[in-house]
Amino acid sequence: MEISKGVEMLQLEFHGYTIHPTLLWNQEMAILIDTGFPGQMEDLRVAMDKVGVSFDKLKVIILTHQDIDHIGSLPEIVQECGHHIKVYAHALDKPYIQGDLPLLKDGNLENPPKSKVDDTLKDGQELPYCGGIRIIHTPGHTPGHISLYLKQNKTLIAGDSMYSVNGVIEGIHVPTVLDIKEARLSLKKYLDLDIESVVCYHGGLSNGDIDEQIQKVISS
Repeated sequence: MEISKGVEMLQLEFHGYTIHPTLLWNQEMAILIDTGFPGQMEDLRVAMDKVGVSFDKLKVIILTHQDIDHIGSLPEIVQECGHHIKVYAHALDKPYIQGDLPLLKDGNLENPPKSKVDDTLKDGQELPYCGGIRIIHTPGHTPGHISLYLKQNKTLIAGDSMYSVNGVIEGIHVPTVLDIKEARLSLKKYLDLDIESVVCYHGGLSNGDIDEQIQKVISS
C-alpha cells in the first residue's frame, strides 16, 4: 500500500501472520525497514517488484528491533547484496542481532538468524535518507526497540511499540513486551511529533487523529 510518494507499506504472509515491513526509495536507492521471518527474502523481492523497485536498488536496512519476524531474512539479504548494503540497529539490540547473545524472546532456537550490524542508532539521531528519518528510541518491547519518523511524509514507523486493528491503533501487545512500564513511557515521545500516518508492523496503516489514538493507548 502506497502511503506517499516513495513510501510503501509492504504486506507479507507467514503461516497465518500478516506483517508490514516498510520500503522507502528515491532515484538513487531503496531502504527496507525490517526483513520479515526467515525465508522471506523472495517474498520481499516480489513485493518490491510489484512496486517497481528493483531488489538490487536496496542499499540500507534499518531494523526496529531483534525479534525473529523483523530480522529473519536479514542474513539472506546481506549474503545476496554483500558489501553494497548497510545495516542499522540500536546499540542495545545489536549484540542479539549479530548472534553475540541469544535472542531475548527466541533464545532457545537452535539456529537463530544472525548477521552484521554496520552502524548503531541512538535517540534523536537523524539519517539523511529520503527527506530525513528521525530515530526514536522506544524501549519496552525490547531494550533497543526504535521507531522511525519520516519527516517529509509525517509518517511514523512504529515497529512493535503498538499494534492496530482495522486502521485504528488498539494498544500495546502486552504478551510480547519485556517491560510494560517502559513501553508506555516510550509512547509519550510520539506526542511531540506531527504525525499524520502510523504503520504498525502488526496491523498496518492508521490515519485520523493519531494523537488522540495514542493518548488512549497511554491512558488505558
